[in-house]
Amino acid sequence: MQWSDLPTTVNARIAADFGAHIQHIHTPPGGFGHQLAAALTLHDGQRLFVKAAPRDDRLTRDNLREAAILASLPAEAPAADLLGILHIEDWTLIIISHLSGTHPAFHPGSPAVDEVLERLSRLTATTAPQRYRQAIATPTATTALHLHGWASLNTQRPDDLDTWAADHLAHLVALESAWLAQAHGDYIVHADLRADNMIDDPQQGIVFVDWTHASLGPAFADAASLAPQWVMAGHCPQAVADLLARHPLTCHDRQGVDSFLAALTGHWERNSRYPSPPRAPGLRTYQRRAAAAGRALLAARLS
Repeated sequence: MQWSDLPTTVNARIAADFGAHIQHIHTPPGGFGHQLAAALTLHDGQRLFVKAAPRDDRLTRDNLREAAILASLPAEAPAADLLGILHIEDWTLIIISHLSGTHPAFHPGSPAVDEVLERLSRLTATTAPQRYRQAIATPTATTALHLHGWASLNTQRPDDLDTWAADHLAHLVALESAWLAQAHGDYIVHADLRADNMIDDPQQGIVFVDWTHASLGPAFADAASLAPQWVMAGHCPQAVADLLARHPLTCHDRQGVDSFLAALTGHWERNSRYPSPPRAPGLRTYQRRAAAAGRALLAARLS
């Protein structure tokens, strides 16, 4: 989707609301969705980031949910600012402060791992404020932490199931089942953290983006969800397991972390076997890689 697909009146509306005309439009690649995402530079130097979709598209519902969440986050949250919501003809646009920089690299030795953990420690230092709880408590609220997959695979075991997973399937099903009863908490959870949902901004440091799936949950949830991402980035699974065992965010509830990792990995393992969505061709490949990383991490933690 391109900027030219939007109604011609959008440019004039942005100029009226922000006091300057659009000088440059950049549509960055990435993500698994099909909506328009564009970075705008205005003639006076302002930088805006815009997400847009037709009003009847399900992504508009998601965008409006994200807008409500961004407006409700506490000041210490590593998030961009919501600048506005525009309803123009049959389109809905949310406008967010632009972030410069690139996605952080999580390769071994990268300082980004420690920085992200520090950001998560600050975010979960206190429980979620009431305004955030109200923002996520909508009829369209997702159950982002209600993950599962191993039980389904146990019912119809695929022939190509990984040997380690097949040998430990009963334990993985039990761990996953335990998580479904534990996926609750009082802390802000982004629930979709990975490198391409972060920007390493020169002024602000690492900022989390795409808050659509944000939820409430245990303080360890986001940190634990990143562990397979670090394995995919090249970290030794045992080293990541050791980090989880000693870091304050994840060391106090080993059973909870193990159950969450099992449920998350089962979710990837099951979903990677579905047909590719027509407008997200890279999703199943990503899920296969993530499932392999999750299995390696679980093998290290459960050995």
